[in-house]
Parts: sequence; C-alpha cells; structure tokens
Amino acid sequence: MFQIIKREEMSKGTVVLNEIEAPLIARKAKPGQFVILKANETGERIPLTVADTHPDQGTITVIYMVVGRSTALFKELQEGDGYLDVIGPLGQPTHLEKVGTVVCVGGGTGVAVLHPITRGLHRKENRVISIIGARTKDLLILEDRMNTVSDELHVCTDDGSYGHKGFVTDILRDILEKEQVGLVVGIGPVPMMKFVCDITRPHGVKTLVSLNPIMIDGTGMCGCCRVSVDGQNKFACVDGPEFDGHKVDFDQLMQRLQAYRTDEEQSSEKHACKLGS
Repeated sequence: MFQIIKREEMSKGTVVLNEIEAPLIARKAKPGQFVILKANETGERIPLTVADTHPDQGTITVIYMVVGRSTALFKELQEGDGYLDVIGPLGQPTHLEKVGTVVCVGGGTGVAVLHPITRGLHRKENRVISIIGARTKDLLILEDRMNTVSDELHVCTDDGSYGHKGFVTDILRDILEKEQVGLVVGIGPVPMMKFVCDITRPHGVKTLVSLNPIMIDGTGMCGCCRVSVDGQNKFACVDGPEFDGHKVDFDQLMQRLQAYRTDEEQSSEKHACKLGS
C-alpha cells in the first residue's frame, strides 16, 4: 500500500492534492513524468503527472480534479489511507536546457503538471514568464508556487474575478509581440493547448504540450493512448507525454477523448447513487 501522508482539497473540493509515500519513485521521477494509480482491486488505472517530488522524505505529490467515478473514489481516500498501486515514473522527462526567455502557460489542473517543469527551466537560468488561468478565482491552484519559480507571473480568470479578465492566450499573444521567446510550454485543457499552438506557430516559437489521451497500461502495449504527431502514430505513455505542439493533431485527440463520455457519466451517476444509499 502507498500511504497518503498529506491530503489537501483545493478549488472548493473539486481538486485534491495527495502527497504519497513512494520512495523509489521519489528518487527517480523527473519533471514531465507521470505515475499510474489504482485505489483498490476493482479500481481503474488512472495516469497522473507527478506535480512534485520529495526524495529526502520519500514522497511524491499528485494533484487531480474530481471528474468521474475513479477520481471520486480517490477523493474518498484520507490521510493514513493508501493506494493499492502507484506505478512509475513513466513517460519521457522534459528536456530542460537554457534557451533564454521561456513562457510557461497553464490552465486549470494543468498548472500542477507545469509547476515542476517551470521550476526546472528556472533552475537552468532561463528567464521564465508564467501565465496561469482558470474559469474563476476559486479554481486557481498553485499561484504561490508558480510565483516562486517564475521571474514574472500573470494570472487570468475567464470571469475577471481575479487578475486579467480573459484567457491565458490573451497574455501570451501580447508577450510574443513584445519579447524574443525561445520556448513556450503549454499545459491544460486540450482546446487551450491547441489555441496556444495556433498563436505561437506564426512566430516560429517552439511549443511543447503535454497530452492526456485515454491510457490503460502505460507501457505502449495496449495502443489506447495513441496520438497523431506529424502524421505518425505515437504513444503518449512511452513517446510522450510531451510533444511538439505544432505537429499534434488536436482535433483527432479531442474526438478520441469523447469516446467513452457516456459510459463515464453513467459510471459517475451509479457511484453517486451508491454513496447516497
């Protein structure tokens, strides 16, 4: 069992942070890599990017949004409880190097994935400009941590309840018109990542995105996490999860992510009814 050492609810309980005892993973995991978690024997295998590592303490941090039956089951786990399985680190780590000015763009829980990458780029002595956003102030996460690892931080909310009223892409567009940028990292909802790439493409700025397709085994055997990159099939679990955003077929990715939406909704409803009975 992988015990939960710390648990914190954010965004009015819709987002949950777990610090989990996993010493071997904590020593080896690098920015951009992920783990697969399973709550119990009958639970679903859920991939989550490692939001932070604490090698000295032997723990890793994951942050997830409660969107379906499996993450609702995760939310029921309290401090002292544990996951049956935590497998990792999986995937390719982010290639971190000094390129000059870097813009890190995060939306929603994508900020959790972005944080260790931003920190790594900052440690490489890049000038890091970060942009984070959410629909409303209550849904923003990790603002303080992102501020610590950034030279400049911009915060956006769709409804204007905090920071800039509008989208992260508004700020990104302004920065690209004024700054010489060597790299953009965009992580968040698929539509957001697609728009980030649409904005950076005319400027010829390399843009990395982290993809979250349907995934089962995490080893490249099942083929469920395939994505089209530069016209070729790639597996997000072993070739990614990060790819050159200008080469990703986002339309196909969005279509594939909808494949089990009805089943997921029915499963969530059954789980809610079970809890209420």
